[in-house]
Amino acid sequence: MKELTKAEEQVMQVLWSIGQGFASDVMAAFPEPKPAYNTMLTIIRILEKKGFVQHETFCKANRYQPAISKEAYSQSFLGSVVERYFNNSYLDLVSAFAKKENFSLEELETLKKMIDEAIDNEKK
Repeated sequence: MKELTKAEEQVMQVLWSIGQGFASDVMAAFPEPKPAYNTMLTIIRILEKKGFVQHETFCKANRYQPAISKEAYSQSFLGSVVERYFNNSYLDLVSAFAKKENFSLEELETLKKMIDEAIDNEKK
């Protein structure tokens, strides 16, 4: 799966949050500073070509919706980051975060609990 540019990701974040909508709906949900209307439409067309967005036509207006879920994109993107920056090792990724000093004790305990649950599920 292709990675999104920053501008493409901003449009996808809006579409993921609203679910579906016409260009005016996407524009209204966009945070400030809003892009130019034509710029947003150009980005949506690029996203359609990449397979991230699909549309239905009503008269002359298109209603847009994500063609891929936020979760599916997140997993693909994270996998790409792990491959490129962490030698394809999720252990290296987690270790890098665990070594950072800005984890609170509560966050570390939550992470440990999640790991323990994953281990229990694998044993079953």
